[in-house]
Amino acid sequence: MSFTQSIYHVVFRTKGSQCNLNFENERLLYNYIYSTSINLGCHVYRIGGMPDHIHICVGLPPSLSIAKYAEVVKVSATKRFKQSAEFPYFLGWSKGYAAFSISYDSVDDVVEYIKGQKVHHQSFGFANEYIRLVKDAGINVTEEILFKD
Repeated sequence: MSFTQSIYHVVFRTKGSQCNLNFENERLLYNYIYSTSINLGCHVYRIGGMPDHIHICVGLPPSLSIAKYAEVVKVSATKRFKQSAEFPYFLGWSKGYAAFSISYDSVDDVVEYIKGQKVHHQSFGFANEYIRLVKDAGINVTEEILFKD
């Protein structure tokens, strides 16, 4: 018998990093992403974010790559919510995403980090957070590439 454990901290930003995901309807978006993830056979630990980005802590089944997961979630959420009544200014997600593999022992820390989005973004913006997350993961990339739509 084979055993796998593939858990990721995934970050999507809105197209152009526009602040068009309003707090009033964020639960609707998160529930949609949760349902999409469950239908893909994933285990969702936490979803949260801000008006310009979201974080997902998710476990993937062995048959699903992180690239396919990101594609399916982004495309389906865009189709459902693009210029919807709930998010009238939402135009979709940026082309890229960030996904960091994490150990099972780190899940609680990542979940708490996602829960604290609204608090820690009072001190700094998404750009600083994104750059720090990418660099902490050992990825050497320029800001212009990170924020290219």
